Amino acid sequence: MRNSAKQLPWILTALIVIGVSFGAGFSYGLKAQPEAQKVTSLENKETGKPASVNFAPFWKAWNILNEKYVSSATTTSDEDKVWGAIEGLAASLKDPYTVFFPPENNKLFTSEISGNFEGVGMEIGIKNDIITVIAPLKDTPAAKAGIIPGDKILKIDDLQTFGMKVEEAIKHIRGKKGTEVKLSILREGKKEPLEAKVTRDTIAIPTIDTEFKHMILSQKDATPEGLQKNGVFTIRLYSFSQTSPDLFREALRKFIEARTDKLILDLRGNPGGYLEAAVDMASWFLPPGKVVVSEDFGKNAPPVFYRTHRDAIFNKNLKLIILVNNGSASASEILAGALQEYGIATLVGTPTFGKGVVQELIDITPETSLKVTVARWLTPKGRSISQKGITPDVEVKMTPEDVAKGKDLQMESAVKLLLNS
Repeated sequence: MRNSAKQLPWILTALIVIGVSFGAGFSYGLKAQPEAQKVTSLENKETGKPASVNFAPFWKAWNILNEKYVSSATTTSDEDKVWGAIEGLAASLKDPYTVFFPPENNKLFTSEISGNFEGVGMEIGIKNDIITVIAPLKDTPAAKAGIIPGDKILKIDDLQTFGMKVEEAIKHIRGKKGTEVKLSILREGKKEPLEAKVTRDTIAIPTIDTEFKHMILSQKDATPEGLQKNGVFTIRLYSFSQTSPDLFREALRKFIEARTDKLILDLRGNPGGYLEAAVDMASWFLPPGKVVVSEDFGKNAPPVFYRTHRDAIFNKNLKLIILVNNGSASASEILAGALQEYGIATLVGTPTFGKGVVQELIDITPETSLKVTVARWLTPKGRSISQKGITPDVEVKMTPEDVAKGKDLQMESAVKLLLNS
């Protein structure tokens, strides 16, 4: 298994909004990259130019712009033109997660992933070419402002987001504690955009909660047999952090002590995290050596398989339901997809976000970097997580009105399925 510090997914970039380094599959410069010199006269320093590519149109356009463009009050340096050209080259791939970071953006990205915990407390991504909320985290400014998974961000303050990259949106949403950002959002079922004013704050990242409910209608229900029949244990996992495997193990211990065979794992609104955490959790439910997820590098390299690494502690008598929604992403989709395909868990809720790409961060110069999609996550049966996400076995939709009234139809459905099983 690779070093965990190199196993963060593309979601890591989206999490700059909250200043937290989540992710499964993001690797930092796995190969040593030669540092390019600062651009001063690019024509005299070209190396490695593909013989089959005609660069004449580029240089013709470069010279025409230098000769004919009437400069405005703000001048553009030759170096800035090079950065702009690389940004356009990355954009030509039409992959919203392959992005070039010029010096200013690269500095912001590096500082954020090293641990700045001020922001609004939500993760964003791109879905259908629109900046979309994947999930607000529990008790964060975004959650308190009423932002929900699936909200489409149309404007950030007075800036339109159409055609905006995730990193650019992050740059405008992030900010110092106590400052305010205004978001114009389009919500499913609403005809007109809504306005949300969010005050940035220091973000405390929740990880896990547990709850045990059982119905005692008679003295018989208080017996071990009654608890097993009527008791439902819930583990709510908010993120796949470095500490979550240990916390999950402790939660499973509490589940066993509750003496019930009915377990609900709630992954709704969980944006993901460390790949190793998802593999470790799957290992409690599957025999050793089972594939949890694979990395598909296409024609560039053989696939890499991630497998369970311990004996499962649960047998076929376990009744497990996993709750998912469009805020379940990345490592959440890896765990839910694997346990669904092996027949260990029944998935209840709505389709997941569909975020399953692996990225590598490569230095282009000492001040710039390129974030490149190098692989895609596949479930044990070879399904691409990034295309359609994971489809639940039992679809239960919830409206914003249900949420506002505190009605959790998905949890109610899961409990009913378990008690009637």
